[in-house]
Amino acid sequence: MTAHFIEPDWPAPQNVLALSTTRVGGSSRGIYTGLNLGDHVGDLAESVEANRRLLLQYLPDGCPVQWLNQVHGVNIVRADPVGRVVDADGSYTRQPGVACAVLTADCLPILICNQSGDCVAAVHAGWRGLSQGVLEHCVASMNCPVESLMAWLGPAIGPAAFEVGGDVRTAFLDTAAPTIKAATGACFTPAEGVPGHYMANLPELARVRLRYLGLRSIYGGQNCTFSDSERFYSYRRDGQTGRMVSLIMIKSCQKPLETP
Repeated sequence: MTAHFIEPDWPAPQNVLALSTTRVGGSSRGIYTGLNLGDHVGDLAESVEANRRLLLQYLPDGCPVQWLNQVHGVNIVRADPVGRVVDADGSYTRQPGVACAVLTADCLPILICNQSGDCVAAVHAGWRGLSQGVLEHCVASMNCPVESLMAWLGPAIGPAAFEVGGDVRTAFLDTAAPTIKAATGACFTPAEGVPGHYMANLPELARVRLRYLGLRSIYGGQNCTFSDSERFYSYRRDGQTGRMVSLIMIKSCQKPLETP
């Protein structure tokens, strides 16, 4: 059994391992067909367990994964080497051999590391968390010079598919700093034929926030989960469905990521 991963195209240090899974491979069947890694979506527990064991085969031996109970909030936690599940929408670590991970199926996964490779983080950025400041909380938790940070935006619903109500646009504009209100507003295009609705560019909304925080090295954001049913799960497209994982860790050894 194999799996297919996306490796971020970014200049991360060699000791940083980062990946984003697709739905290709795995043990799940039916509406979850593929590598479903979400244990809260109604899939068979044994299928999810098998899929998570498959994921671990591509990580250094004994590497714990910090799974989260994601609540669309702004809480960021230090990754727990014991692997206890906690309510949060992101984690960070300076400890080698511990993986920070987030589950998504349209929301935006964001992986962050510093240039020296001794601090990494993974963030679940749905529109609620993003508008409420989950990225701001993550950068503050990492406590690194902002100019040393780089971010990679993983697969998420694209701007041609993410129709939202005016309340979502208002939520972002109300929380945007004055200097980024115009850039924030530009991420919303009126939806044709649906008064009061907008097409939202979730990756660009994240870029606007990250640039405001001082990050200049921002990569990814091109993969649309909604439009590619062969590779990605999408909650907006399918309703009940599986989840992909995006994870990042500091390697305690130089074992390379070996993907089929």
